[in-house]
Amino acid sequence: PYYLFVVFLVLGLAGLSLSRLGLILWQWPRVEAAGNPGWMLLQGVRADLIVLGLLMAVPLLLAPLIGWTRFWRPFQFIWCVLALSLLIFIELSSPSFIAQYDIRPNRLYIEYLKYPKEVFATLWHGFRLPLLLGTSLTVLLVWFCTGVLRRAAAAQPMSNKTLFWGWPLVVLLVFISIRSTTQHRPANPAMFAITSDAMVNSLVISSGYSVLYAIYSMRHEARSSAIYGELPTEQMLALAKSWPWLAGYQFNHPTQPTWHQQLASVRRDKPLNLVIVLQESMGATFVSSLGGVPVTPELEKLKSDGIWLDHLYATGTRSVRGIEAVVAGFAPTPAQSTVKLSGSQHNFSTLASVLAHAGYQTQFIYGGEAHFDNMRSYFTGNGFSDIVDFKRIKQPAFVGSWGASDEDVFKQALTELDTLHQSGQPFFSLIFTSSNHEPFEFPDGRISLHEDPKNTVNNAVKYADWAMGQFFAKAKQQAYWQDTVFLVVADHDNRVYGANLVPLEKFRIPGLILGADIQPTTWQTIASQIDLAPTLLSLMGVDSCHPMTGRDITLAPEQPGRALIQFDNYFALLKDDGLTILKPDGSAIRASYDASNAKLTPDSLPVTKVAYEQALAEVQLPSYLYREQKYRADHQCTGELAATKMP
Repeated sequence: PYYLFVVFLVLGLAGLSLSRLGLILWQWPRVEAAGNPGWMLLQGVRADLIVLGLLMAVPLLLAPLIGWTRFWRPFQFIWCVLALSLLIFIELSSPSFIAQYDIRPNRLYIEYLKYPKEVFATLWHGFRLPLLLGTSLTVLLVWFCTGVLRRAAAAQPMSNKTLFWGWPLVVLLVFISIRSTTQHRPANPAMFAITSDAMVNSLVISSGYSVLYAIYSMRHEARSSAIYGELPTEQMLALAKSWPWLAGYQFNHPTQPTWHQQLASVRRDKPLNLVIVLQESMGATFVSSLGGVPVTPELEKLKSDGIWLDHLYATGTRSVRGIEAVVAGFAPTPAQSTVKLSGSQHNFSTLASVLAHAGYQTQFIYGGEAHFDNMRSYFTGNGFSDIVDFKRIKQPAFVGSWGASDEDVFKQALTELDTLHQSGQPFFSLIFTSSNHEPFEFPDGRISLHEDPKNTVNNAVKYADWAMGQFFAKAKQQAYWQDTVFLVVADHDNRVYGANLVPLEKFRIPGLILGADIQPTTWQTIASQIDLAPTLLSLMGVDSCHPMTGRDITLAPEQPGRALIQFDNYFALLKDDGLTILKPDGSAIRASYDASNAKLTPDSLPVTKVAYEQALAEVQLPSYLYREQKYRADHQCTGELAATKMP
């Protein structure tokens, strides 16, 4: 009873594999430079099984309901014909799309369906030959596949007994093909991002898979204005750029309203390297000098070596939100982080893209699976040239649920940093830890436990802190120490909870900048994770152009700052005079915060129009920049700085 699906599967695998081979040969110079085309073809079959499994899932789930009726055979036939027609059409349109956008069909393919007249006019006038050839070939291939499927349907044996008894096994096989992995998360396009070239990575999967995943991702791309209110675009942009630290910049890019030139406040003959240690879930909760549990003694020791950010706040509650803020300087929105959204997987502005343009080697080091949370796709498409994950960790001493332990990650990082240094080029390395993550697994004999039993968050944090301390003790002895700026920062706290409408105490995180000639000091100003990238660029001595709206704290550390916080459907703008909290029903409240008892006290007076619009502009801006694709890695400076220092 399932014979037709077997024929469908064979036709699909053959067609998609031939298409992939053709695209690889077409793009052979880039594929060859990226390396391992044979592996790409093999992984492509795996990716094809996912999309074909998805297309078979609906009729197979309906089989017990209609499989015994006279509708079953025609239903199967029509479904398979339509599914193959869709795959063929999208696949044949891929060369033109790749030629235009340097990547397989993605979310743009779907978004342009809203403008059929304009799209058809563009195709007819600019791509007439590909359009006619593609349409003709689609018709020819669909006619061929229809004939094969019709003969298969006519020869298909029908047996109600076999249909019902075989159904659980068939569903299991399809489920396995869709999930495609036994790891924590099912496979996604990021798993197949196996090179540093985003276009080459896109060739591994099929265009049908790429488009289906874009449709899935777009469901999570909420407009912030839909739940908080909405300002006219010009007013929103004016308010978002009205902060004192942005006053000295000129925003003259023709399409990107926040694009500007940043001249480093620290002038250097040779720009410094950069290493960011992004600590999983290591919030202020675990730092005694920030009012937390005393389980980070190594971090407390390192405080005396660098710049300590005493009032630094995370933008959200997920690792991808921290990555987005620290690496891209991108503010939070009610939508998913841009790390996971389809429109930011290629040519999205990040520290890595800025530094790669300046001649830096760029690298991401992680002890787990880099495709998790779409990280591999996001990083390889946005400036990172090398990804080091679990498969590259040499002889790990301990492997837990989330991969190699932090000490293994740092050990590998020391090797990688030495290799980067030996090359003679400046480098940027992002090290992301994971031992401080449930179920809190780490090796025995490394630390004296803070409490019993062993596998608790406090013990895991203490181990992660110990591993970091070992790393810095060794890094200080290396030749690159004097030429490198290091940042230690948390992505977020562990569990964000509390009675407050916005549990501000669970967003406070440690931040420490050290290395090179950094002089020990403490910055008391309120700061956000999005301020770190501009600040680091200045300390490194790198002049740059980018769309980041974060604050370069080096210009005026004593100046009052602000923090942007997204918690569930609430957005908070924190300043010295209190918080403005936007609620998903379009209303807002003002509140004061007492850090001594972690108490948030709403004001009795309503929010002023000025405060409301300022907060609304801050949450509307990133949503607008992402939705309109105005956070691109252009790198072209269109204006000069009016001033390099604040008045």
